[in-house]
Amino acid sequence: MGRMSLFPVCREKIRTTVEFACAICYDNSRCYDVKYNTKKAEIKTMFNSRETFILSIMIIACGVFMMGISLYFFRRIKTYDDYNVAGRSTGTFPLICTLIGTAVGGSTLLGFVSKGYAFGLGQLWLPVGMTVAGVALYFFIARIHSEGERLNMVTLADFLVSRFGEGVRTPTLISVLCAYSAITGMQFVAVATVLKLVFGLALPVGILLTWALLTAKTWLGGLMAVIWSDAILGTLQTLGIFFLLSMVYFASGSWEVMSAAPLPTDSPDFLSLTGISGHELTVYMLTIGAYQFVRQDLWQRFWAARSLRAARTGYAVAIVFTLLVGAAVVLIGSFARLGLDIAVTNPDLSFYAIIKATLPLPLMVSMVVVLLATIISCADSFFIAGASSIANDVIKPRMKGRDDAFMLRMSRHSVIAMSLISLGLALYAPRLLDIWILGSAMLVCGVLVPTIVALCCRTPNPRGGQVMMWGGLATAVMWQILGHPFGLHPVMIGLPVSLALMPLALRQARSPLTTTSNAE
Repeated sequence: MGRMSLFPVCREKIRTTVEFACAICYDNSRCYDVKYNTKKAEIKTMFNSRETFILSIMIIACGVFMMGISLYFFRRIKTYDDYNVAGRSTGTFPLICTLIGTAVGGSTLLGFVSKGYAFGLGQLWLPVGMTVAGVALYFFIARIHSEGERLNMVTLADFLVSRFGEGVRTPTLISVLCAYSAITGMQFVAVATVLKLVFGLALPVGILLTWALLTAKTWLGGLMAVIWSDAILGTLQTLGIFFLLSMVYFASGSWEVMSAAPLPTDSPDFLSLTGISGHELTVYMLTIGAYQFVRQDLWQRFWAARSLRAARTGYAVAIVFTLLVGAAVVLIGSFARLGLDIAVTNPDLSFYAIIKATLPLPLMVSMVVVLLATIISCADSFFIAGASSIANDVIKPRMKGRDDAFMLRMSRHSVIAMSLISLGLALYAPRLLDIWILGSAMLVCGVLVPTIVALCCRTPNPRGGQVMMWGGLATAVMWQILGHPFGLHPVMIGLPVSLALMPLALRQARSPLTTTSNAE
């Protein structure tokens, strides 16, 4: 079964002291790691000195621009809600762009290009699998938005607490922090890897630089700055991806030329839409796909919308564009392999090979900036989502009665805490990928079914909901610790356990739950 890379891999054959996971996987049986030694590694770049100089100017300018946006919103943020849910006043256009920006991240751009390059048109089903749960979530936006507005919700735990009581806050918090700290650390590594390929910068140095920039950016501007920078970066990445697809298509000649080209010997079904196994697609939908339903960064944007109409319209348009952008990325890889006859030993480097083969220097520079914009637009969203959980679900319940100014300070302190956790994982975690797999499995197995129950039933059984959540979560953790026996992903075991326990949550409670969100 294939895998989906979060960032490209430099395969230097060197001794290592630290390892980094290189992929977001829904089947980790074929994963490999990036390994490096900070003193002995030979630094190799994919660009000459002139290209590197121009890229340096563009990347520095992009960093300065993003810091400028954060400084602007730093002066406008006055309240806890301003910082964590953008003052609940975001309009439709920035919502569309930020939702696309968070959906189409580094895993989508680099991973789908490499999947399309390696396996062909059958991989077009992956964007479909990623958006199925998103389409289902659309029908619950009205309830999510109205409940969030009524109870001043900030995190997914707030919503679940309103249905099942305070007993579900801790397992939800653990799941969110595990997933988001790991994936934020992976974004640090992703940007650092791009910097390594472009500038020959040592990976630990790149991680530290990325950490410093994203921490400062998020600390200053909170979700408000994240959304508006996404509005710019999301527009840039969407236009850039469709532009690259058109360039690759025309450089390839035509569909007739590509369809007449010899098929890769390792992928005889390269041009077939059925060139993906049902098992692979099912696993993908139950992991990466189902995870979309309980993404806290997504729920925060529903609560950040100025109105239900803005939330619905923004999300509907974003779903369509996410599907189209995902398909375009797969087609870029497939068309390049057939029409341009681009050959790379490592498919994870296919994106770079494609832009060097098809674009003049100014446009190639622009596409590297698009790549960084794609990664950063996801990174800061994951960053602020995890920090909000620390402020809202760890600090606030223990600091009841403190004023709004105090909680705003605590939110910024939470960004620092989240950044240090993610930095530590990026620098020292030997299996960062495993931590993300565990966190996403905990969200799907422990949080997904209770969330669906909470959305569909106003008075579920609180104790039954807590048992359901802990049961699915504990099963996923145990299966991960055991090393995926029989080659089964933790979701394949934990999710059925959570479903089996669902009747406990649907039993009529003896008395209506009176607990409300701590944000009230």
